[in-house]
Amino acid sequence: MNATFNVETVLAIGFAIAVIIVVLKSARIVPQRSNYVIERLGKYNRTLDSGFHFLIPFIDKVAYQHTLKEEVIDVERQACVTRDNIQVGINGVLYIQVVDAHKASYGINNYRYAASQLAQTTMRSVIGQTDLDKTFEERAKINEIVVQALDEAASPWGIKVLRYEISDIELPLSIKDALEQQMRAERERRAAIAKSEGERQAMINVSEGQKQEVINLSEAEKQKQINEAEGRAREIELIAVATAEGLGKIAIAIQQPGGQDAVSLRVAEQYVKEFGNLAKESTTLILPAQLADIGSAVAGLTEIIKKKS
Repeated sequence: MNATFNVETVLAIGFAIAVIIVVLKSARIVPQRSNYVIERLGKYNRTLDSGFHFLIPFIDKVAYQHTLKEEVIDVERQACVTRDNIQVGINGVLYIQVVDAHKASYGINNYRYAASQLAQTTMRSVIGQTDLDKTFEERAKINEIVVQALDEAASPWGIKVLRYEISDIELPLSIKDALEQQMRAERERRAAIAKSEGERQAMINVSEGQKQEVINLSEAEKQKQINEAEGRAREIELIAVATAEGLGKIAIAIQQPGGQDAVSLRVAEQYVKEFGNLAKESTTLILPAQLADIGSAVAGLTEIIKKKS
């Protein structure tokens, strides 16, 4: 009885272990963004996407496991010779992604190593067609050319080349010194040009200021002359008006009683005054031929005033 029980127990345990092994062999859980390549009896059968899957124990097996995430591959430093025969060392970073797990498994043995080696050879080819100065100025263009060449070559491998970036360019010490001297000379040249341009602009500003000053002075002189001319014209006008008004008042006063006598007296006074002034200013004494004619002269002037009035 006990022997029979022991045998049954062993068989039960053995069966349970076999079931567990079969379950482990047949059940597969594929993580998110991953693909498993299944082979049946050594031949490709199917590709499993993320999720839970059953396999035929001892017949199906997971031959390859691929992640569909973007992968970063460090491309080792390589020596490249530029078109102007300068040797430089270049490091790069390559970004790839598996898009077809079947091709990535059977299209090439190691797609990561192959992509890295292809990136190196392509970079050497591109740098060989580029001058040293252009390698710094046209990094984006060089990266684009490398990506395009790699993507075309890697298409049968089931991978997509997303980006390639040059991480570092190492130059020989002699070239570094030459470039530093060149950049120093370029900075000095720019400084000299900037200084000369500043001096030139300063001279232009000074000449423009002098020109404007001369224009302003001439305009001021012109305005001064205009103002003086207008002042003289106004003065003459006012004198003429005042003279006309005075003469009008004199004419009216002459018509008044006693006006003629006043005119005669005023004329006689002016005659005598002017004659006296003439005598003071000249060393020669001028006397009328007949002193008695003074009265007749005054009478004549008075007669003229009467006629005019």
